Amino acid sequence: MNSIHPAETHAKRLRMLREQLRQRRLTGFIVPRSDAHQGEYVAPGAERLAWLTGFTGSAGMAVILRDSAVLFVDGRYTVQAAAEVDAALFEIRHVTEDPPRAWIETHLKPRARLGFDAWLHTPAQLEGYRVACGKAGARLVAVKDNPIDAIWSDQPSPPMAPVVAHDEQIAGEASASKRRRMAEGLRKEGVDAVVLPAPDSVCWLLNVRGGDVPYAPLMLAFSVLGADGSVALFVDAGKLSADVRNGLGPDVSVNSPEGLGPALDGMGAAKKAVRVDRDGTPEWIVARLKKAGAEIAFGPDPCALAKAIKSAVEIEGIRDAHVRDGASLTRFLAWLSQEGPAGGVTELSAAERLASYREQNHNYRGASFPTISGAAGNGAIVHYRVTPATDRRLESGSLYLVDSGGQYLDGTTDVTRTVAIGTPSEEMRTRFTLVLKGHIAVATARFPKGTTGSQLDVLARSALWQAGFDYDHGTGHGVGFYLGVHEGPQRISKLPNRVALAPGMVISNEPGYYKTGQYGIRIENLVVVTSMGKPKNGAKEFFGFETLTLAPIDLALVNGGMLSEEERGWLDRYHARVRETLTPLVDADTAAWLGQATRPLSHV
Repeated sequence: MNSIHPAETHAKRLRMLREQLRQRRLTGFIVPRSDAHQGEYVAPGAERLAWLTGFTGSAGMAVILRDSAVLFVDGRYTVQAAAEVDAALFEIRHVTEDPPRAWIETHLKPRARLGFDAWLHTPAQLEGYRVACGKAGARLVAVKDNPIDAIWSDQPSPPMAPVVAHDEQIAGEASASKRRRMAEGLRKEGVDAVVLPAPDSVCWLLNVRGGDVPYAPLMLAFSVLGADGSVALFVDAGKLSADVRNGLGPDVSVNSPEGLGPALDGMGAAKKAVRVDRDGTPEWIVARLKKAGAEIAFGPDPCALAKAIKSAVEIEGIRDAHVRDGASLTRFLAWLSQEGPAGGVTELSAAERLASYREQNHNYRGASFPTISGAAGNGAIVHYRVTPATDRRLESGSLYLVDSGGQYLDGTTDVTRTVAIGTPSEEMRTRFTLVLKGHIAVATARFPKGTTGSQLDVLARSALWQAGFDYDHGTGHGVGFYLGVHEGPQRISKLPNRVALAPGMVISNEPGYYKTGQYGIRIENLVVVTSMGKPKNGAKEFFGFETLTLAPIDLALVNGGMLSEEERGWLDRYHARVRETLTPLVDADTAAWLGQATRPLSHV
């Protein structure tokens, strides 16, 4: 049970919300885990789902009716939700196996009114809910103000972190150049403007960074980019110093957040064609534009793909950041090899030790997400977050999984290593090696231009599938450049994705295996898509991956007999590069440990 918000607190909050629904003549209300920008990390005042239910994961939603309540989470969070949420108050369901639409359709009665906050949902999300309500004979109703805000008495105020300029020498391209490129694309498509609600797009476009949410250097703001290259920025001016404001230039106007609605009305009155991303734009914005008479041109955020394809300058910075980050992680792994089996290390103390090494790095600006430090069975919780109440000691004969990353001015890192504490079992070694085979298959993949991550996902799972295993999360997510650690539009996943992988995209390679209550295994490196040129007599250009992450993979967990000659060669070459790159950056004791940790498999 959640120790910070005990069950009686959530029961009271649920009663208060239901009273609000009664007063508003609503049958129910949808509570997503989102803010008006649809971001993964949200400001404290937008954590409505956690406040109501106790669930602290980064993805989920609840549907509250007057006589029932259900929380939907994906496979990453089923175990966590069960531990944090009172099952007497909220039924917990798997969002894929038992979709919200089906639940709504079967639980709403004719003439029921299901409320939603139009700032917190996109048109794409609402489409399915509308269909479900229609089948039930019910209505989906936008509320004027969020009923949770009416009962959350100590709801935190909107953040006011200062905005800073992101140096052009690090960014690799001037903001004016980015704006011209994006505007040219709008003109070619006959679009007058695009609304940008995603803070990472706004920050990338304007070469600024902020601090409004944890773990990502984002400024929470909306902007409208015109086909002439001008930008209307809607943000509290108190976040901008005079230097930052002047650095934006004359083509960027700074407006209060309250000015967004009138600006949308103005575009409608002028009958402008306005692009909006139906998967990332709040319904409130789309409805306002439609009411004002604007021509809606649904299409992707033009900054998303441009931002995902890193420039040569950005890639070089990312490589440098990974070298420093890898040295820190290697120092940690060397320390852990000595201290872990002795029994004096806990999940919290291990995470704190790793953070202390990263904090010594040049350009380090903080963690890129909460470190997942999971011993034994806690490692099987995909997005486990250790607390003093759950802190577990690392014990000999167990596995320890650590998934962590850093935000650096010149790059964002994300790496997972699974480590044997003492001597692992043969089952652990076998299943680790199955995961490693999948990791190597992705790392060494060669694929023609136009290939999507969805088409590569099977490579990561094939060895596991042959043994009757699988994992319930994606194989890879895009990573930003000193922005969000999770970035689209590319991904490697079972889920369909139409965005082709392109040179310059950074993406994770992280297959896994999880034995509930026993241990978890994940091996994660970041890779960048590179061009391999055209094969002889080939009509298409081929791409591959360059591995960016540099840190040893635990040889104690590798069953070399299960690896092919090519797989063994990859691991030896990877470890040789890790050893050669990092040895000059670590102390003598760590260097000695690193030499053993990266020795050829033939010497194991």
